[in-house]
Amino acid sequence: MRMTIEAEYLPESDNLIAELGRFVLTNIRNSGRGLMMVFEAFCFFPLFHRRWQELVRQMFMVSIKSFGVVSLVALFTGMILSLQAGIELRDYGQEMRVGTLVSESMFREMGPFMAALILAACVGSAMAAELGTMAVSEELSALEIMSVNPVYYLVMPRILAMMIMCPALTIYTNVIGIIGGGAVAHSQLGVEWSVYYDYATMYLDMKEIMVGLLKSVVFAVIVSGVGCYQGVATKGGAVGVGIATRRAVVISFLLIISVGYFITRSFY
Repeated sequence: MRMTIEAEYLPESDNLIAELGRFVLTNIRNSGRGLMMVFEAFCFFPLFHRRWQELVRQMFMVSIKSFGVVSLVALFTGMILSLQAGIELRDYGQEMRVGTLVSESMFREMGPFMAALILAACVGSAMAAELGTMAVSEELSALEIMSVNPVYYLVMPRILAMMIMCPALTIYTNVIGIIGGGAVAHSQLGVEWSVYYDYATMYLDMKEIMVGLLKSVVFAVIVSGVGCYQGVATKGGAVGVGIATRRAVVISFLLIISVGYFITRSFY
């Protein structure tokens, strides 16, 4: 059975209500097709060993290619959290507790959030552009003619690589953020490193860590799923590739923010 993933659009109309309905139905239909594509990719996970070279390449693209940006953003995120929280705590003589705020904020929210946004901008957009170029040049159709499932061949390694490396990058982001927060606490607030470390680990429990890792896995599926679907659904030549890339980033950002809130709300 031939697999086609294309964004469908209903006929245009001058009626405002009809236009609104067309917009809603189009987005619902595309969302459903995107979810079906992700589910199909999950079904191919047991066959990942057949595509291990592509999986390793995608893991390299997700991790090493984003390493510098993740490091810089994580460092300054921790520094900003420490500075802003420390200024307020210093008014009450509690600046030594800034480590608790930085560590819990990084593990619970900011670590997975910032890592996912960086990956959406750097990797998700690249996935959309790469697959979009293949779609408009009819390479995906060529795979189907050769009885090669594009979801197995192209989408599955990308989603699995993102699910593996996003939690690892999240942990790295948390560590670098806490180090950056400690540097600011020591230099700007006069908090000793030992005191900062004690407060950073005093109230941190497994729940904070596991919730952050859960978010990172969910965000990984969102970023890779949206990027891949927008890529394979591309049409309209080079202009369509640009539109698909922009949509992949925008939709990923919106879903990361909204889904992250609901996950936090569910556990706290």
